[in-house]
Amino acid sequence: MAKEIKSKYTDVPVKNITNGVIILDNNDIVTGVKIVPRNIFILDQSMQDAIILNLKNVYNAIDYEFWIVVADRPVDINVYLSQLQVLYNNPNIDTKKRKLIIEDINKANMFTNNNVVDTEYFLLFKHKDSDLIQKRIRNLINNFASAGLTAFQTNNDDLRMILDNFLNGGQTTNFGTVLS
Repeated sequence: MAKEIKSKYTDVPVKNITNGVIILDNNDIVTGVKIVPRNIFILDQSMQDAIILNLKNVYNAIDYEFWIVVADRPVDINVYLSQLQVLYNNPNIDTKKRKLIIEDINKANMFTNNNVVDTEYFLLFKHKDSDLIQKRIRNLINNFASAGLTAFQTNNDDLRMILDNFLNGGQTTNFGTVLS
């Protein structure tokens, strides 16, 4: 017998998350783009103004309902720490380099102990028509590129993380069908 798993914090009408989209119980599809952050404040004032103007144009060109979502995702630097440890243990490393490596290890440990997160930005929308959805995603990616930003379609992990962050108090929930 198939059983749908729902959030224990709220009744979310999610049927499935697949191929970078959330399929709702009413068959609406929620998807969008992930926008790569860019620090415009390190640019000169005229470049900042141009990017802001271009972003206004991007948002003003959208003629459908959308949501801008900002979400924090924990940063996993365990691989980086392991690589530093391998370097530190290398007998051919001189004392000065070993001192720098241990400083990096200590700094990385400080980050992991303070629950460091990476902030991610999304523009999401919903519709039933898959062709229209793909057209909107292409347009958003191209329009953000013209504004100097990189964007790409959300993936399943992005969408699960967004639902977990906003609906489940940060706790992971598996949406979908399981056999019992």
